[in-house]
Amino acid sequence: MRSLLSVATSMAVAAGVAVAAPIPASAQPVEPDNVCIASVPETDPLEPGPVDICVSVFQPAGASKDNRAPVLLHSHGWGGSRTSTAGSFQRYLDAGFGVVSIDQRGFGDSGGKAHVEDPAFEGQDVINVIDYVAGLDWVKRNGPNDPVLGALGGSYGGGYQFVGAFTELMETGRTRFDALAPQITWYSLSESLAPNEVVRSTWVSALYAAGLDAHTSTVHAGFAEGLATGDWPASQQEFFADNGPAFHVDAGRKLNIPVLLYQGISDNLFPLDQAIKNFDRALTDRARRNSILVGYNGGHALPNVLPLGSAVSGDACSEQLAGSYEELELRFYQENLLGAPRTLTGHGRYHMMTSGGECVSVDSVAPTTESDLPDITTTTAAGVPQAVKIADGPLTIAGTPQVHALVTALGLDARAFFALSVGTSPADAQVIQNNVMPHREESINLGTRRSIELPSVAATIGEGESLFLTVSPTSDMFAVHGSRTPGGLRLEDVTASLPVVP
Repeated sequence: MRSLLSVATSMAVAAGVAVAAPIPASAQPVEPDNVCIASVPETDPLEPGPVDICVSVFQPAGASKDNRAPVLLHSHGWGGSRTSTAGSFQRYLDAGFGVVSIDQRGFGDSGGKAHVEDPAFEGQDVINVIDYVAGLDWVKRNGPNDPVLGALGGSYGGGYQFVGAFTELMETGRTRFDALAPQITWYSLSESLAPNEVVRSTWVSALYAAGLDAHTSTVHAGFAEGLATGDWPASQQEFFADNGPAFHVDAGRKLNIPVLLYQGISDNLFPLDQAIKNFDRALTDRARRNSILVGYNGGHALPNVLPLGSAVSGDACSEQLAGSYEELELRFYQENLLGAPRTLTGHGRYHMMTSGGECVSVDSVAPTTESDLPDITTTTAAGVPQAVKIADGPLTIAGTPQVHALVTALGLDARAFFALSVGTSPADAQVIQNNVMPHREESINLGTRRSIELPSVAATIGEGESLFLTVSPTSDMFAVHGSRTPGGLRLEDVTASLPVVP
């Protein structure tokens, strides 16, 4: 059977489109070259001094100075290391791409400490790797020192893609990346790790343990302070301030390249809203028209027990667009780096798998419908969740809902947790895709108008079911980071704004 690339190449030739010749597939798994590249020195007192960033370089069979290939950078998740096993990237190599897998600073064979995608450290590391790649004689170039370049990886392996591209944009006004494909990554680290400055303690504790040897002294001190106080320390806010697209967007920078965003809707570390914000804010209008956002049920997905949640697994939208995510990603890069015909559809849209298993594609994730709700009173620090009916099914929602209310807070630093849920009654309603968002009132408040952002979701509410607003005084995703003192919150004149799909 002919490969997708050979079919695409034939179609392009017939249409008169110039396409790079495919690199012949290798009969044997490709053995990588392992090299280390000097980068910026480490300044943290725990491990000061020179730093090398180590990579494994996979050259596709047949690539040469006379038959050059584009390259995909790759990197690992938090606590991981680069991929150096022969044949690991064979599908990309056989399709005509070289791959360079990177040990990020503080992990694997690379030196230094992890600054968690700081432009001054990991940003410079990525730039130095790109400089090295640009010097390989078999690599295709757009111009001098400018390789034809994409990227692979999820979570921390998505973060390096954004820090590399934005650091170049910040320093030179452009990036040498021609396209990106970040999976389950963030827009703002502070917003993800501590939304509304309420720490996702379950995830933060797990991440701290996973990267123990790689942490800087600032992170060690901040973790201890956070556990002791229940707050997101100022040292951590400062440390993470420029470690994500949000920092660059605030400074007026946007990427003007195609991006394939792949985010878990049931991800309760880097939720769907992080990909939506990257899509909406971090890309130019032109880039967005050539980009795709896919939300699937998975990612950093822990079960939500208090309040009780549910989630299904699957990726209906990648299946609808290309058969699988792997095929979608490969075709995305064939079109953007190899010049294959643009046969993918769905550019400039949000494609989200609902909790019922369908794929919903929409042009906007903004609320479209408002529902009035009764007044709501909840305890803080301790108590049981409550579910307040919003609407009866059948109903489909896809996007970012909000609650608007006049909020009164009785107690200091009151915190409650909000989510949408589905059930046949308040007694059996379960939080959609295991995601809640905290609301915080730092001081006694005798009545202030608030807008509370709820988790971005996609859900189908069937006949005989209802959509509820769940309000809980505690959440296991934010264990020990609930309210500092017992008290209560009262919401009056309440409306729910919902992204209802027509």
